[in-house]
Amino acid sequence: MMSAFDFMELNRRMTVKRHSSQGQPGVPTMLAELSVASVETIFHRAALMAFGQCSFAEYQSMVSEKLGATQQMAFAAMMPGATTAALLAPWHRAAQQNSQRLRSK
Repeated sequence: MMSAFDFMELNRRMTVKRHSSQGQPGVPTMLAELSVASVETIFHRAALMAFGQCSFAEYQSMVSEKLGATQQMAFAAMMPGATTAALLAPWHRAAQQNSQRLRSK
């Protein structure tokens, strides 16, 4: 069960920020962008598979990108003062890159 302090801390970390001093979007913005990019990537990959145009390299990248993002997130989680945004950043970055790359195919 989450204590009131934990809930307040979680709420504080997830407050809406346009961009931090490092130019990274806030957590709600990252989650929205991650959702849109993920749906777009799934759509493009499903279309490639449906038309028989999905290469072996694309199938490999589906697995390797998730492993890479998981490793980066685990490393960020071990850092003192890890924030929600820092944990989401590898997934956000990979999803944005995938949607842009697949959009051009």
